[in-house]
Amino acid sequence: MPIAEGEPALTQQRTALVSIAAAALLVGLKLGVGLATASLGLISAGVESSGDVVAAILTFFAVRLGGRPADREHPYGHRRAENLAALGEAAILLAGATVVAIEAVRHLISGGAAPDTRWYQFAVLGVAILVDVTRTRVSLRSARRYGSAALRSNAFHFASDLTGSLTVIAGLLLVQAGFSQADSVAALLVAAITCAVAVRLVAENANVLMDRTPDEARAAAERAIARLGPDVELSRLRLRESAGRYFADVVVAVPPGQAVVEGHEAANEIEAALERALPGTDVVVHVEPRRRGLDLRDRVLAIALSEPLVLEAHDIAIFEQGDGAVNVSLHLKFPADLELRAAAEVGRRVEQAIAAALGAATVQTHLEPLERPLAARLPDAGDEEGARREIERLVREHSGVPARSVKLLATEAGRVVFLTLGVEHERSLAEAHRLAGELEDMLRQRMPDIADVVIHTQP
Repeated sequence: MPIAEGEPALTQQRTALVSIAAAALLVGLKLGVGLATASLGLISAGVESSGDVVAAILTFFAVRLGGRPADREHPYGHRRAENLAALGEAAILLAGATVVAIEAVRHLISGGAAPDTRWYQFAVLGVAILVDVTRTRVSLRSARRYGSAALRSNAFHFASDLTGSLTVIAGLLLVQAGFSQADSVAALLVAAITCAVAVRLVAENANVLMDRTPDEARAAAERAIARLGPDVELSRLRLRESAGRYFADVVVAVPPGQAVVEGHEAANEIEAALERALPGTDVVVHVEPRRRGLDLRDRVLAIALSEPLVLEAHDIAIFEQGDGAVNVSLHLKFPADLELRAAAEVGRRVEQAIAAALGAATVQTHLEPLERPLAARLPDAGDEEGARREIERLVREHSGVPARSVKLLATEAGRVVFLTLGVEHERSLAEAHRLAGELEDMLRQRMPDIADVVIHTQP
């Protein structure tokens, strides 16, 4: 069932309010009965529960603050308020445990008298155990559902209360059996349990506030990205956690020949993969051209496209001599209004970078302006029909098969021909490309007014 907007915060606040009421009830019962019967164990449990009241109040306000949406000053949201509250709870636990431990040790050293044991002591502890079991389960369930660090620390707090109550019962039973110091020993054990819980809370929440990434979360994210295939190379992954939610900063490298659309699709795939591995993760992906593990052509392309003024690199040719020397040529396209001097300087840098990276003997660049859109129109009907018949005749004469489609456009520079040609499916791409090149040369020779020919070959 979908969770309505605002429901998580309201549910967590209700859970915190119930915790405040339950903790206040237990403080009154434990301290009252403990003082009345001089039971150090019950008094220590009451002191611990008084810390619960303050901790539950901290949790209530932390949940309210943590539920606020991100804003200009807090772009990652306010949920780390819960981690701060959890540290506050840990401090309260440590303070209470210290007081109880000192009193228990003093009582053991002085050999104080054993407390009275009454049936209502066990009744109070039974009620405390029932309440602790209930609120521990409720807090854990809410913490897991909403990823709340404050409620999770509350659950640990209540679980320590439960353990403490059981320890006090054991101490009172031993007092009845004749071990006069069992109540003080029980109080000391309660203090030790409380300290252990507090230390765990400090370790967990301090790590979150220090942006320590859990090893299992990082491993899950890396596996999710690795499953996307070899074309996506992880360069950097930074994860930070805030109250159970992750924020991921990812830098990946993709083949330099990929278009912007392909790079954007790769980023979308990474976001989806991390969402599956770590639900609720906020992901920012930066895509850059890969520089490692590339063949020679891709390395040349990556170097050329690293120059901001190079808008396109094409016709990359690599010539390998018999003695192992490598020669490279490529075409670079720049903004049409760029000065030749600036384009030549970029071309020189590209040539030097390629020569250094590949150890090439010669690197030659051809500088071109990026073509602007050309004004075009459909030719006159009579003129188009005659030109179309002539093109179809020449195509059939040269290739032996009719053209599948012919479209003509008229521009200031001359005719532009779009031609689709069927080629036997067993022919290789190189053979089909050679045939298209021959047709283009022939059409230009036979029809001098043709400015450009674009031939699409298909089986």
